[in-house]
Amino acid sequence: QVQVVESGGGLVQPGGSLRLSCAASGSISSISAMGWYRQAPGKQRELVAAITSDGKTNYADSVKGRSTISRDNAKSTVYLQLNSLKPDDTAVYYCYSRMRRSGDVERLYWGQGTRVTVSS
Repeated sequence: QVQVVESGGGLVQPGGSLRLSCAASGSISSISAMGWYRQAPGKQRELVAAITSDGKTNYADSVKGRSTISRDNAKSTVYLQLNSLKPDDTAVYYCYSRMRRSGDVERLYWGQGTRVTVSS
């Protein structure tokens, strides 16, 4: 069994910063990509940022320049640093990990989500 668990969400004032963390655990053979999506109330889930196992990154235009995704392969953990937060960044942030369990094919695993609220 594998788990993907996020942490680090919360309430932050506009202009503030947050660091989200996401750790994958279990019988993992390999992880090819990890990243973050978010879903705001009444909106579709959208990609925020992603990172491959060799460090290639991709960002949504809405967060480019204000966020940094990084990864610790030894800990199977991905981080998302969000800066200059705006009320539009309010959403539930979901982490994903594209990985292969022992004896299985590569699959996409999701965390349960962590809520980020940007408000004064």
